Amino acid sequence: MSKPDQTAEAPTLSSRDRANLRWFWRRYLRRRAPWLILVLGMILVQGVVYQQFLAITETGLRVIFEHGTLRELAVICLAVFGLFVLRGAMGWLVPRIAATVSNGAIHQMRGDLIGHVLRLDLAYFDRTRSGEILQRIVMQTQTLGHFIGLASVNALRDAATVVIVSAYLIWMNPLLFGAAVLVLPVIVWVMNHVSARVRTLQGETDRALGGYMSAIEETVGAMRTVKIAGQEEVEAARLEKDTAKLRDLSLNLQRAQALVMPSIDLSSAVVYVLVIGGGGYMVLSPSFDMDGAAIITFLLGLVLVFDPARLLAQYLGQFQAHMVVLDRLRALMDTRPAITDAPDAVSAFDTGGDIVFDNVRFDYNADQPLFDELSVRFEGGKVSAIVGPTGAGKTTVLSLLSRLYDVQGGEITIGGTPIRNLRIPALRAAFAVVAQDIVIFDNSIRENIRYVRPDASEAEIRQAAENAEIAELIRERGDTPVGPRGAQLSAGQRQRIAIARAFLTDAPILLLDEATSALDQGTEARIRSALQRLTKGRTTIVVAHRLASVADADCIHVLKAGRLVEQGRHGDLVACDGVYARLLRAQGADGR
Repeated sequence: MSKPDQTAEAPTLSSRDRANLRWFWRRYLRRRAPWLILVLGMILVQGVVYQQFLAITETGLRVIFEHGTLRELAVICLAVFGLFVLRGAMGWLVPRIAATVSNGAIHQMRGDLIGHVLRLDLAYFDRTRSGEILQRIVMQTQTLGHFIGLASVNALRDAATVVIVSAYLIWMNPLLFGAAVLVLPVIVWVMNHVSARVRTLQGETDRALGGYMSAIEETVGAMRTVKIAGQEEVEAARLEKDTAKLRDLSLNLQRAQALVMPSIDLSSAVVYVLVIGGGGYMVLSPSFDMDGAAIITFLLGLVLVFDPARLLAQYLGQFQAHMVVLDRLRALMDTRPAITDAPDAVSAFDTGGDIVFDNVRFDYNADQPLFDELSVRFEGGKVSAIVGPTGAGKTTVLSLLSRLYDVQGGEITIGGTPIRNLRIPALRAAFAVVAQDIVIFDNSIRENIRYVRPDASEAEIRQAAENAEIAELIRERGDTPVGPRGAQLSAGQRQRIAIARAFLTDAPILLLDEATSALDQGTEARIRSALQRLTKGRTTIVVAHRLASVADADCIHVLKAGRLVEQGRHGDLVACDGVYARLLRAQGADGR
């Protein structure tokens, strides 16, 4: 069975569109209403200028045809010139004010979007492509800003011109004007049909563009791998496929929009024929009070009506596309974070108490549960390690503890307080983290360390760098940026920046996720004593692949396929000859 043609029945302005427009008005434009009223007043002045131009032109034509004086003609010319000076002044002021208003609104919207996106939970970023987020915050807001600024103001000017001049033409000759608007239903039908088609194509184009930007970002981010593997041609072919899809969608969108202007032009031709024929008959017939000056003025008035009407029709053709953009931006603003503070959340808790996972259930995918009633205790003030094969859920334990994700069952407590009852900023402030995924900014090493504590003094940063064995590199590089994503640093240097951040944070709970995985044995040995000082008196949880790095832990918890299969000290686990012992043998006698 074929699908029904939904686009042909789509309303020009749906209830969702109206709600979006009201939302945008209340949030971003209402406070700027005085400026908008001023702009509207100047737009009305521009429309009245054209009406007065027609009236003066008709008088001038009669001066010419009826043998008026040169003085009368000069006065008429000066009046026309004055009118267009006035319109020109309005035409200069209106775009400037409109641009100020629209840029202010879009600046505010971008700030709101960025702040809102930063508050969304990690799961949102797991399921949303970064290219789509960039497209909305950067490109779509820019497009919307231009549309509500210059494009909408020009459309209002054109609408005012059409209404005011049409009213004057009706006053001149209602019969002739009535004949001229016979084609109006055709124009309305064309606009409804094209608008529905444009709306559908715009949505598809936006989605394709977001995917295209994500694909480019992925390729650029993986350029090292692409070149080592010699996959430049493969990546080029993949991107070419996305480029072709985007080209086809853009072409179809432009073709749909291109239907508007020829339809308006053809309708205009019919109108001009009717006016010339009908108006000419009225001039020639003694039954009508119409002369040559009146018919020429009427035709000139139609030109002044149909040219802005064509532009207004073009605007209406683009309106649906921008309603899609506005809807996508509001949808982003309406996205609510899944992880929020409970109504009775508190900030104070025992950061030195035991951390307990009690029958915790969690999965990233409903079809593949990761933890099913996982129970484990990390003693306060001691060093606990989590080890196990890849995919066992080691890093997920840290993510759940810091509420990057919420458990789907069971409970996690710190010092007896469920973390769901804690304010999220207070909870996360209790952790110093050295993660597997190290984020390095294109700034100096010193500023990268300072990132976790912007108010830190130079002495504190210097001490943290000394503890992490990276102070010498700071002295060598000074304030030189380290490149995008720290491209000018080795993996070990990036890891030591992360360790220095942990020293600088000085939080009561330390989470080390493969903290020394990128360090050579010599560097690891040099900072091991510093890490021991860092962990002293703190609750420390270490996720490690290299078992030798956790041999001195107070308790080692062994996970396998999301289950706790063993726990104890290094010697006891070796003696058990279980999963831990097998992992140790696989890494060699020293556990490396």
